[in-house]
Amino acid sequence: MFGVSVRVFAIILLVSVVSACMVEGRAPGPKPPGGPGGARGAQSGPPSRYHDETRAGTLDLVPATVNPGANEVSVSERGKSLRIVGNGIPDHLVGRFPNRGNPNRISEQRVSLQVPLNPTKAGRITPLVMGWNFGVSVDGVVFDPLAAEFWQGDRNSGWDYNALGGAIALGLDANHAHVQPQGTYHYHGVPLGLTEMLGWTPDSHSPLIGYAADGFPIYALTGNSGGVREMTSSYRLKTGTRPGGEAPDGRYDGTFIQDYTYVAGAGNLDRCNGAFTVSAEYPQGTYAYFLSRTFPVVPRCFTGTPDQSFHFRRR
Repeated sequence: MFGVSVRVFAIILLVSVVSACMVEGRAPGPKPPGGPGGARGAQSGPPSRYHDETRAGTLDLVPATVNPGANEVSVSERGKSLRIVGNGIPDHLVGRFPNRGNPNRISEQRVSLQVPLNPTKAGRITPLVMGWNFGVSVDGVVFDPLAAEFWQGDRNSGWDYNALGGAIALGLDANHAHVQPQGTYHYHGVPLGLTEMLGWTPDSHSPLIGYAADGFPIYALTGNSGGVREMTSSYRLKTGTRPGGEAPDGRYDGTFIQDYTYVAGAGNLDRCNGAFTVSAEYPQGTYAYFLSRTFPVVPRCFTGTPDQSFHFRRR
């Protein structure tokens, strides 16, 4: 039942590459990242829920036991781009929605995205900000790691809740995913149902998981840069405590994305959770993004130029 269309999609993607050799709303700008979540500036959008939690918790993931319906996804080349069209329904089991942490129901979407067939680095980093999806998986489900949840409900507070920090209940399922108000199922972390279906193992290079908005491939956890190994984040928790006052207090523990800082060389991934890797799809090697075990898990910036089709507006 599951997996046939994903495998077909992955094959089409591979053929296309070889033959060539969508809760949030503001476009990325040219400024360098202002932190792990990227440069923010003034934020606008629907009213946000009030939160004053300052301690991280354990994620209570909803078991993935529900068939979400028929997955549809197709890929076609258009000039120098690869176009991905689908219905947004994942090709694996999901959690039960609505649930206590997420009141929304999965529904079919009009997924119409495109990425460059031959991506290039832009010479500057573009931060991922609200209103942009980071990428799309091979089953046509988007990666949207930022949560529209802010300290005291203030979008301009400078403190964004980490969706995987466990401080607030978001109703995530075992694929680290949940549903937006308009019915979009989207990944905040490693999509375990998808990686299992694609045959990921810890001792081999990750299968192709998807493509980022700038066209570079997305892999999960393991890569090949001088040998197969786990690809590790270079972000670390800050030391000490938050400032308090109008800002949250308490120690830096991962409740907020601003609790983390990038430490070059602390892991083998760069600021955008990327690295050079040699894979089945790219036997000569390529720059690629990786989903990591620890923050940011899903990258929070681009080394290339994200395609405008990944920009969406919250409804």
